[in-house]
Amino acid sequence: MDENNLSDSDTDNKDTCDNNHINRNRNNKRLKIQSSPSDGGTSNSPFSNVEQPDAASTSNDNCSPSTRTRTKNYRNRNYRNNRREDSSANESGEDEEAVMEENNAEPNFSFDEYSSSPESSSTVILERDTDSDTEEPQVLKKQKPKHTWYVVPEVLKRQLGYSSKLHTAELFRNQCYGSLHCVQRLELMYKLEEHFGCVNSLNFYPDGSLLASGSDDLYIVVWDWKVGKCLVKYLTKHRMNVFQSKFLHISGDLHIASCSRDGQVRIARLSNEGGVRENRKLGCHKAACHKLTVLPDQPQIILSAGEDGVVLSHDIRKTKSDHIVNVKVDGRHVPLYSIHGHPLRTHEFCVGGQDDMVRVYDQRKTASTLFTYHPFKKSEPNYYRGLHVTSAMYNYNGEEILASYNDADIFLFDVNSPPGEYVHKYEGHRNGATIKGVSFYGPKSEFIVSGSDCGNVFFWEKNTEAIVQCMLGDDSGVVNCLEPHPQLPYICTSGLDWDVKVWVPSCETEPTLEKLPQIIKKNKKLRSTLGLAADAPVLWMLWQRLRRSGSSVQRELREMNFGSLDFGASSGSDDDDDEDLNETNGDDEDEDDEDDNDNGSIDFTSECTTS
Repeated sequence: MDENNLSDSDTDNKDTCDNNHINRNRNNKRLKIQSSPSDGGTSNSPFSNVEQPDAASTSNDNCSPSTRTRTKNYRNRNYRNNRREDSSANESGEDEEAVMEENNAEPNFSFDEYSSSPESSSTVILERDTDSDTEEPQVLKKQKPKHTWYVVPEVLKRQLGYSSKLHTAELFRNQCYGSLHCVQRLELMYKLEEHFGCVNSLNFYPDGSLLASGSDDLYIVVWDWKVGKCLVKYLTKHRMNVFQSKFLHISGDLHIASCSRDGQVRIARLSNEGGVRENRKLGCHKAACHKLTVLPDQPQIILSAGEDGVVLSHDIRKTKSDHIVNVKVDGRHVPLYSIHGHPLRTHEFCVGGQDDMVRVYDQRKTASTLFTYHPFKKSEPNYYRGLHVTSAMYNYNGEEILASYNDADIFLFDVNSPPGEYVHKYEGHRNGATIKGVSFYGPKSEFIVSGSDCGNVFFWEKNTEAIVQCMLGDDSGVVNCLEPHPQLPYICTSGLDWDVKVWVPSCETEPTLEKLPQIIKKNKKLRSTLGLAADAPVLWMLWQRLRRSGSSVQRELREMNFGSLDFGASSGSDDDDDEDLNETNGDDEDEDDEDDNDNGSIDFTSECTTS
């Protein structure tokens, strides 16, 4: 019995020794495979499989954060596996072999695949964009303006005591209009709905009693905006989108001038009873005409700027237009998008177009520019190369010029400053989808207001450059037209929506602007990301608008038995000779002018609806 028991124990010990010997041989064999020259390793240490990723990670320390995260996880995983390998003497050889093979295969596969993947560069960009999104935009760091006007004390000053004789109603109104209090309490009062297309133009009558709006549907509507009532709606006889409508300060009948994508400048005379007495063409550009301006001391004269680079003067008492200036650079025409007259020196006007300059001309001497303004110097890097002016206008006394640039910011120039210098810059909005306008707000131009491609309306305080108000102004996404009231703290806006929005300072609390940082970051990101690549989507969007508006007007005209209009008609020849241009502006008459004085295009007040 003892011998048998002894022999059995010896047999067990022998088997255990044999198993340990086999396990040691397998481990040594695997370690030799790991340190073979094909793997680039030279050490026989069990931790030699960790040295390779260390070297790789050192050479990639400047990679994206996601790369460093993967390397760190790789180190931790191998460290745990090697610790597990040291304590795995009692485990089966097959399990240990599977663990070692996983350690050898998984890190090399994942790290090499990530470092050589063609998508790794895009991943780095996304990580950097995410990091930059955490930074606060510079415009939000601007010093916030303080309130300088309070309602209750001003009302008491106006009604009580000796000072009531000094604080007139006009002074009270102007101080209220230019106060931060009214800007921060603007809210939507109602929408004026009568158009069947995007509203591109808004203009108040000089006394602020009426509002005129022009649209892609080729109609102009005259509103009694205080009660939200449509007074007159008439067909302009333009062939393409109406871009501008302006009241002329002439006594008697209402006179409204309009311009369009077809290049025509037209004048309509409306009677007090609501009928159109006259609708005729004053002149025509060879390309689209975007803006008009009316001279304060000569209300019968209208200046127009077109994409043919020409400024025309139209006198409603004459039958022909006068050629004022032809803007050229290096022998080529500069398409013009904006024109505005000096409020005091009426012989001066400024234009902006498809380059970075705002030019000032004198009608008495247009052979050369009077002044030029742009936001950078020639010695600086051409950061603004390829940008152009979408809108430029004077302030209330003509001492400053405000210019909005596409895919850039808004700049304020002093008329006495040299070229390449600006006084203020206003950031946060995005101007890339349409020919977007910009305007002063307040009787003394205390604020700057502009629309944006994000669908919001931005207000900046002029001196501090801080954003003091941001409100959603268009559900379709773009606000391109703003019209402050000439006397009261009201403002009307329009864009891709088929309505006009009226804003009044009736909100009881100041805005929190909680979403403003996200809006500004998104605008900045889209501006830097899209860049020049945004041209194709913008052209596609404008083409869709044009086709949609054209088809709707064609259908409506057929229903009204007006026949068919050619929406693709050319607005003029391509000849660049100035003499031919004058002949074209004065002598060519469209066939539709034969019945200019008929009233067949009138829509009476009873057919107008608002909400």
